[in-house]
Formats: sequence, C-alpha cells, structure tokens
Amino acid sequence: MFRTLVRRAAQQSRFELPYDPNANPYKAKRLWPPDFSKLSQKHQFRLERRYKRRTKLKWARPGWTKAVKVAQLSSILFVIVYGVLFADWNKDNLVHEGAPFQGVRDWFFGLTGSLWSKDQVRRRMDQAEDVSPVAKNSS
Repeated sequence: MFRTLVRRAAQQSRFELPYDPNANPYKAKRLWPPDFSKLSQKHQFRLERRYKRRTKLKWARPGWTKAVKVAQLSSILFVIVYGVLFADWNKDNLVHEGAPFQGVRDWFFGLTGSLWSKDQVRRRMDQAEDVSPVAKNSS
C-alpha cells in the first residue's frame, strides 16, 4: 500500500495551474496597488477612502454583531434583575437599613406569588359565586 502512495506521489511532481494567467480574458484595467508617490494627495485620499469602505463591507458581520449585542444586553438585564429582586444586600453589612429594593420586591412577588398556586383559583371561584345575580335573587 505504501509503495503505491510513494509511486503516485512521485508521478505527480509537476504542478499545473488551473488556468493560464497570461491568457486571462479579464485583464486588469489598472496596476494594483498603485504607486502612491506618483499620485496627487486628492487621488490618494480618494483611493484610501474607497479601500476603507470596501474593507468595512467585506469584514462586516451583521449576524455576529447582533449576537454580541443580544448577549451583552441579556447579561446586563440578568445582573440588574438579579440585583433588584434576589440579591441579599444586607449580607456583610453592605446596607444597614432594610433592603433597598424591598418595595419593588414586594410588588413583583405580590404579582407573581400566587401565579402557580391554588389560592388564586379558589379566590376567583369565591368571587364568581358572590357576583352571580342568580345567587342574590334566590337568597
């Protein structure tokens, strides 16, 4: 097996280009890169501006940029929500009074506290029985 590999490698010693650059039907209009010492300041600036614009377009990664922005925003939002709702600010005597966001915490957990409990369903059923016009007339 190794003999055939060596034999094939020896046969392919000549490297051929896929096309002949001298017979290229699409010739370049100008020599690139130009000699900047022979150009005027205005033309140099124009070429530099065009090159910068083209490199920005080539290296632009809108998907990556959006993903980074979303990751940054979500991490900042997570830190803020954790700091306001769940962090223990009284630990290590950081705050001597009550928790600085206790009002916000009470409001938030008051809204979401009974979200998954049966108390909310029971209260709704009790309120529905009290509001029923049939129940008022029959009593």
